Amino acid sequence: MREAIEAALGASKADYTEIRLEEIEGTRVVFRGRQLETASMLLDKGGIVRCLVRGGGWGTATFNDLSDLRRRVEQAYEGARAIQGEPIELAMIPISQDVVIAQLGRDFRGVSVSDKKELAQRYNEILLGADPRIVDTQTAYVDSFSRVTIANSEGTYVEEERPQVGVAVSAIARQDADVQQAFESVAGPAGFETVLGHEGLAETVARRALDLLAAPRVKGGRYPVICNSKLAGVFIHEAFGHLSEADFVYSNPKAREMMALGRRFGHEILNVAEDGSVVGLRGTHRYDDEGTPTGRADLIKEGVLVGRLHSRETAAKLGERPTGNARATSYRFPPIVRMTNTFIEAGDSSFDEMIRDVDLGIYACDAFGGQTALENFSFSSAYAHMIRKGQIAEMVKDVILAGNLFATLDSIDAIGSDFRWLGWLGGCGKGQDGPLPVAMGAPHVRIRDVVVGGE
Repeated sequence: MREAIEAALGASKADYTEIRLEEIEGTRVVFRGRQLETASMLLDKGGIVRCLVRGGGWGTATFNDLSDLRRRVEQAYEGARAIQGEPIELAMIPISQDVVIAQLGRDFRGVSVSDKKELAQRYNEILLGADPRIVDTQTAYVDSFSRVTIANSEGTYVEEERPQVGVAVSAIARQDADVQQAFESVAGPAGFETVLGHEGLAETVARRALDLLAAPRVKGGRYPVICNSKLAGVFIHEAFGHLSEADFVYSNPKAREMMALGRRFGHEILNVAEDGSVVGLRGTHRYDDEGTPTGRADLIKEGVLVGRLHSRETAAKLGERPTGNARATSYRFPPIVRMTNTFIEAGDSSFDEMIRDVDLGIYACDAFGGQTALENFSFSSAYAHMIRKGQIAEMVKDVILAGNLFATLDSIDAIGSDFRWLGWLGGCGKGQDGPLPVAMGAPHVRIRDVVVGGE
C-alpha cells in the first residue's frame, strides 16, 4: 500500500497533496434496563485525499475503494482548482517517517462479544439490584481499534495504531415526582484490563442516584465554589478550550479581540495547557491527522494568554507554530482544529486549606451538562455538597454554575496540588459527525464568587 500511496502523491499536479487512510474495527454492547439494546460490531475502511492549489483552495475526495488512489488524487485536484477563495498557506512541519504500534495489555480484539456482553450485564445488574427506586439503567461497553496512515507530498509517511476501550454506567432513580440520575465511566487507549473490576463504580452510581433523591435543592445565590477535578476539567475544556481553537479565533472578529495574546485572564497561580503526547490518555496520538507531531502547547501562563491551538493552515494565517491539533472524527472528514488533552496545572493548596476559610459555599462535583456562548457559560454539576464553616456538609442537587469566562478565571483564588487526569468514555463534538476522544485534567479549583442557580 505504501508504494501505491507514494505513486499517487508523485503523480499529483497540486501544490500540496495529502492522503489519509483508516481501517477501524470495534464493538459496542449496550444494556438499557433489563434489555440488551445493542450488540454490534463495526468494520470500516476508507480514505480521504486533500489537494491544495495556489490561487484556488482545498479540494477533497473521500472513498472506500482503495484500489485507484491516483484517480482520487485527480478528483481532489480538480476540486481544488474550481475553488476561488483567499490564498491558503501551510506552516512548515518536520517531515516524519514513523510506524507507531499500540501497546495493549489484554487485546480486546481477542475477547469474544459474549464476554463483553457478560461484563456489561454484570455491571448493569448491580445497578438494577441496588434498590427498587432505581427505575432505569444504561450500561455501555465500547471498544475500537484504528490503523491510520497519513502521507503527504512533502515526504511525511506515518502509520499509527489508535486503540480505545471503555465502559459507562448510568442509573435513574425515582421517588414520587422526583427523578435523579448518576453516572460514571472509565476509558483509555489500552487493553481489556481497563474495564475489568469496576463493580464498585456501579455501586457508587446507584448509591449516588438514591442519595440525590433525599438531597434538597440548593438555594440560588452567589457563593464561593470549590470544583472537583472533573468539573474543573470540563469547565476549562468547554468554556476556555474551544475559544482557544484558532480556526474559531481567526474567523470570528470578536473572538480575536477576546483571545488576544498577552491578555491577562487570571492570577499568577493559573496555568492552562494542552498536550496531545501524554502517554495513556484518550486524546493522545503521536501525530495529528495532518502528520504534525503532537506535544505540549501552553495556553495560559501565570494568568496571561500565551498560546492557541493550531492546524497548519491556522498557524500560517496567524503567524504562529502548528501545535498538532488538526484532527478528524474519521476518514470521511478533513481535519479541523480540535483539542486533545486539555488541563489546568496543579497549584500548591491542599483541599483542607481550600475549604478551611469558606464560611458558606458549595463543593460542586462532576458535570452533568452545560452550554457556552462565546465567553458566557452555564454548567450543571452532577452532585454537590454545601460547605459550612470550613467543613463539607449536606448533599444538595440542581446546582447550576453560570457566569462570564474571563470574570470566572479572574476569580480563581486557589488551585489544589491534587492534579488528576480524567479518562471517561465519550468525547468532544465540533462540526463533524460524532465526537472525538479527548482527556481533561485538573486539581481542585476554588472560585471565590460564582452565580449559582437553584431555589
